[in-house]
Amino acid sequence: MCTFSYFSLSRRHTFSINIPLQKQPLPGYPEHPLTIGEHIRKKRMDLGLLQREVAEIIGVTESSIWNWEHGVEPELQYNPRIINFLGYVPFDCPDDTIGRLAWYKRAMGMSLYLLGEVMGRDAEQLSDWLSGRHKPCRINREKIERFLEEQGLEKNGCQPWVQNSNGDIRELTQANPFFSRNTYQLLGKSAAAE
Repeated sequence: MCTFSYFSLSRRHTFSINIPLQKQPLPGYPEHPLTIGEHIRKKRMDLGLLQREVAEIIGVTESSIWNWEHGVEPELQYNPRIINFLGYVPFDCPDDTIGRLAWYKRAMGMSLYLLGEVMGRDAEQLSDWLSGRHKPCRINREKIERFLEEQGLEKNGCQPWVQNSNGDIRELTQANPFFSRNTYQLLGKSAAAE
């Protein structure tokens, strides 16, 4: 509340004006982001960063950030870095086994070939399962569930990230429950070194 005084020749007037001070959203600010690009734009605007600065953080070009913010879907390989920048996973996790496997593949930025290597499965078989052309038998569903549990994805959720003591989200490539030793070995990293 602001109080103003107004003086005239004959008398003194005092009045109060109540001015609500609310931060106006910036033009183009996504209140309820739906796409990955909208999530990136929201986080960027919240932090007051330029597209160029976000591009440096994620490790892409400025034009990639612009394209993502304007509706182009990022390539799979950039998803782990985008998730680390955002601090959360911008897409929903399904409840079913195959849906969670697809979520894992997307969040990790893995190709079918790499996922097949990590799981010890043929990439074509995974493609059939993930596309819905074929359903895995009971034994294969159990193996997929075991694999997902080894990666830190429990049946009731897909949030494998934890915050470290600084409050930062741990990187996907750091030693955490989301990566098993087999995944590190396939990616050419030493789990002990991480």
